[in-house]
Amino acid sequence: METELQGKGVLVTGGAGGIGSATVRAFAEEGARVAVHYRSSEASARALAGEVGGVALRADLTSEAEVDALIPEAVRALGRLDVLVANAGHWAPLDVPVWKMPLSRWRQSMAENLDSVFLCCRAFLRHVEVTRGGSLVLISSTAGLFGEAGHSDYAAAKGALASGFVKSLKNELGRIAPLARVNVVCPGWTEVDRNRARLQDPAFLSRVTRTMALRKVAQPEDIARVIVTLASDRISGHVTGEVVTVAGGMEGRVIHEG
Repeated sequence: METELQGKGVLVTGGAGGIGSATVRAFAEEGARVAVHYRSSEASARALAGEVGGVALRADLTSEAEVDALIPEAVRALGRLDVLVANAGHWAPLDVPVWKMPLSRWRQSMAENLDSVFLCCRAFLRHVEVTRGGSLVLISSTAGLFGEAGHSDYAAAKGALASGFVKSLKNELGRIAPLARVNVVCPGWTEVDRNRARLQDPAFLSRVTRTMALRKVAQPEDIARVIVTLASDRISGHVTGEVVTVAGGMEGRVIHEG
């Protein structure tokens, strides 16, 4: 199906990562011009931007000033900016229950997974207020829907995106751009670098897929294709404020016994 994304300008935050890089390539395949945002992965971001004919742009998304500068920079580099994919985030690998969690870790998680998305959306919507159109896709997580023991900080931040934030934002958009849209994607287990080694273990794979109707983990391209679909006004022009879970039918309970 035609997406009508040809020639559109797209900014993907965290664009050099697993889901991010698949998303950049998916938009490029539709003929969009893509800005690959990065904070520390400069070599990967520049290589990917070169591959797809896009641009690599650096910013610390926890810095208000740097985010406020990122959107105008993307507009200048691409010639226009129609889509924001707020993909960047951070999952702290150390398992820490609430009663042992330092306030510093909680605040860092909020800064990297919630404040950063707020800042990106705010800056992008200042642009939308001028152009009178645009689409936002925010990347949350199944942790935000079902929780994640030992990672309540991450789950709380991602849960906020998939509930009060998107529901408020979709109503506010009508004040500045009646046809602008915002939606959320919640990936589940996905074969990205930080998970790949563990997912090669059959016992581990069996355990994590016990709550999933489809007993397999996603590839980054599975997530990317949904993001592109939601960004397309042609395909999803009457969809806003929705949360789409891409997790093989995951539930908050065990479906398979073994």
